[in-house]
Amino acid sequence: MSAARDELRELVEQLPDDEVPVVLAEVRRHVVPSAARPWPPAFFGAGEASRSDVAERAEEILGEGFGRPA
Repeated sequence: MSAARDELRELVEQLPDDEVPVVLAEVRRHVVPSAARPWPPAFFGAGEASRSDVAERAEEILGEGFGRPA
C-alpha cells in the first residue's frame, strides 16, 4: 500500500460525520464502477504462442527462466 493511500485512509477517519456524504460523493466521481470496465480487456489474448502446449508446459517454461538467458 502506498503512503498516499495510507494518508487518505487516516484523513477519512478524521472527517466529521456530517462531512462524510459530501466527501463520499466526490470520491465516487473518481472511481469507475467495475461493471463499466469490459472483460476481458482489449489486450487480452493479444499474444500468440509458437506452440499449442504452452499452458501444459507452464512449470517447465517458468523453470527455464521464462525467456531469460540461463
